[in-house]
Amino acid sequence: MSIKVIRAKLHGIRVTGADLNYHGSITLDPVQCQQAGIYPMEFVEIWNKNSGARISTYVIHGEPGSRCCVLNGAAARTCQKGDELIIAACDFIEPGALYDTKPRILTFLPDNKVDQVLLYDVYASEERPYNFRILDAAKQTVDECHTWPNVDISAIRADLEERGWSKPEIDAFMAHYFSL
Repeated sequence: MSIKVIRAKLHGIRVTGADLNYHGSITLDPVQCQQAGIYPMEFVEIWNKNSGARISTYVIHGEPGSRCCVLNGAAARTCQKGDELIIAACDFIEPGALYDTKPRILTFLPDNKVDQVLLYDVYASEERPYNFRILDAAKQTVDECHTWPNVDISAIRADLEERGWSKPEIDAFMAHYFSL
């Protein structure tokens, strides 16, 4: 049995233009596409965070380094300049391949500069065979990414140190509760 999974994602990229009179597609910066692992002519799903619109179209490359995100053709009717999008490339895999699948997720600042590069990670534990966590791609850790927006990992570590916990005790606690 194959399942559809995310393979790459641009999360929070902003629309820089819309061209109703151009061939239907989405024009993206090839440098950012390469960083995420999205290919030209690949079909992607697009979710507009501002309007809730959901569309599917194919990728074409714009100017390298331009940080462009231009909806073309019929897709241009679904977005306005400045709208925040989630663009997802998908794949079909067997569930057992989830452990080896590490989708790259790019998050963006308001000017479409890449903020973070994250990895989605599925792993097995004693509690269940399929656990999920988000890792900082460069460090392969969760403590430097936005995975836990309401939890200050560094503050928790510092608090436990102040309480006299040893480093191995703190590491074990963090690994258990925060999937580190």
